[in-house]
Amino acid sequence: MTVSDSPGPLPDERRAQVVELLRRRGVVRVNELAAELDVSAITIRRDIALLSSQGLIRRVRGGAVLHGGAVAETLAGGDRDDSPPPRPAPEPEPETAGERQVTIGMVVPSVSYYWPDVIRGVREAAAASGARIVLRGATYRAADERRQLARLVEAVGVDGLLVAPTTTGDDGEELVRWLQGTGVPVVLIERAATVGPYHEAMESVVSDHTFGAAMAVRHLATLGHRRIGLITTIQSPTAPHVRRGWRQACEELGLRLDGTPDAHTVDQRDPEWPKVLDDLLDQCVAAGTTALLVHSDPEAISLVARSQERGIRVPADLAVVTYDDEVAELCDPPLTAVRPPKAAIGRAAFGLLAARVADQDPERPAHRIVIEPRLIVRSSSVSSSSRT
Repeated sequence: MTVSDSPGPLPDERRAQVVELLRRRGVVRVNELAAELDVSAITIRRDIALLSSQGLIRRVRGGAVLHGGAVAETLAGGDRDDSPPPRPAPEPEPETAGERQVTIGMVVPSVSYYWPDVIRGVREAAAASGARIVLRGATYRAADERRQLARLVEAVGVDGLLVAPTTTGDDGEELVRWLQGTGVPVVLIERAATVGPYHEAMESVVSDHTFGAAMAVRHLATLGHRRIGLITTIQSPTAPHVRRGWRQACEELGLRLDGTPDAHTVDQRDPEWPKVLDDLLDQCVAAGTTALLVHSDPEAISLVARSQERGIRVPADLAVVTYDDEVAELCDPPLTAVRPPKAAIGRAAFGLLAARVADQDPERPAHRIVIEPRLIVRSSSVSSSSRT
């Protein structure tokens, strides 16, 4: 839909028109109002959200219905006319026992790795509350994410958004601003962002990846390792947090970092990966590095296999801890892993968004929830004979 450049009514006048149209028709749809009043659908959604918070109308999926017949007079200055009575409002869809089903849109960068457990957590929480989830998968690109999100807002008419968006770079920053301007409650999952001149935080639920990485370093240090290296991949938004935790823990424990591998590199799908891997193992041997923290599982499994091919024993010569624990247990030897609380993240994110949708209070403070990962100790860091 294209919005014309001609000036439209002032906000108060426009909202009065919305209520008058509701009084006449009984029910209105967002897209119909946007076209009729020559404004964007996002503007109409904001109007409906405000009028609903004031108790003047009731939101339904894709539009609104009127609470009572006296509302139009309140906004329109008490004028009456001889218009025919409004048509009976159709039943909101879907609605049971007088309560409308809440519809939540969810956009994640992948539905095949890491995110399935997050989705499961959201789905479980939504089922318990009777809410509907509409899922979209994106591709770690801001333009694709915005396209998916816009469809959820404009076409589906969701009540709120759960999203793991790109937040860095010009495109990511623009996407964050767009999300803030939708007029729809938003909770970020495994991402954090700020908006406005004072850098106010958006609501979010995240794993404490910095803590998780530090926990892995401490585990390796208790086993006597004094040189603990790090491998992360360029594509991962989690990598900066893992690196921060690794470095902080190494510095706190007085571990040597000079010459210790600290690689931020391609992932195992890249044609350059075999060469990168051999270079890293060469560096480990040259520097006396005896342990590695690797993000994520596919790279760690590949590293273990290449180490064995070169006669480097895991864990006797090189202990390995992976970050994610998606398929770590299937490695030989099974990988010690930091396991982010993925299902718990999903449940908490849905709960936070449901509370925001139900509250509708513009003064409600922003909530940020941080949940700790777990360390799962397996044979790649401690030999099976010495494990308790």
